[in-house]
Amino acid sequence: MDIVIYGTVNSIVFALIAVGFTLVYGVSRIPNFAHGSIYVLVGFLTWSFVNDLRMNYALAILLSLTIAAVVGFIMYRFILIRLRGMATSEIIASFAVSLVILEGLRMQGIGGFKGFIGPFYVLRPFIEGKMNIWGVFVDFQRLIIIGGGIAVVGLLWLFTHHTKMGLSLRAIAQDERAAMMLGVNSDRTAMISLSIGSALAGLAAVIILPLGSVTAEAGYKVLIYALAVSIIGGLGSWAGAVLASFVIGFAMKISTAMFGAVWESVVLVGTIILILLFKPSGLLGKQKELEERV
Repeated sequence: MDIVIYGTVNSIVFALIAVGFTLVYGVSRIPNFAHGSIYVLVGFLTWSFVNDLRMNYALAILLSLTIAAVVGFIMYRFILIRLRGMATSEIIASFAVSLVILEGLRMQGIGGFKGFIGPFYVLRPFIEGKMNIWGVFVDFQRLIIIGGGIAVVGLLWLFTHHTKMGLSLRAIAQDERAAMMLGVNSDRTAMISLSIGSALAGLAAVIILPLGSVTAEAGYKVLIYALAVSIIGGLGSWAGAVLASFVIGFAMKISTAMFGAVWESVVLVGTIILILLFKPSGLLGKQKELEERV
């Protein structure tokens, strides 16, 4: 039961981390390498609003997520729009933005290195305490992660299937040229997707970070996890990202239970290699389907 419960929590964490990255790539084909830095930025802003400005916790979270969405909007409007379609340049530009954000936060005292001496930035849990589930003690914050992850995926599905803007995002993701012929503005939808994806990265931060502390290094780790989930699930496939999250989450939990935490990175890389050997486009990806058939 320990593996089942905590494996589920790990899987939902991966899904929360990756869903924003996958949304952006699925709609605009832009690999947002600033995803992890926005995650950390929202954690830091929320902490600052609550502890420095004495702001209400819920209001601090809402304001931080709004800022994350604005950062995504600005990043596309003034940088990525000029590089659209040039994958290497998109990666370099977005990663440069990530470095500026993370190193700027590091100057504020957000370290993360072993032996670092300075202030610790920790978000408080939404609800304190634990409960016993089938003989396993689970704190309420992890239960909130499970509920929050399910809610985010469900609301995102409703948004993309039952709203005009969501349908525009799906149209661009499925066939950009056909959608543009029907009057859908490609740049506007890409801008909106980057804003939503950035806000989703921030939402993942405020739900997950109460389990740890806000550090600059978390930005790089989150980016690696988002890339791993997206590659295994299939770049641009939202359902594939959720499926891949459970594959990675349970694989890492089982390996930790059997061999120790030192094997987590090995299992992560090994899972990527193993799946891509048999299905290069990922579990539910379509991009290399023709080559696989040939």
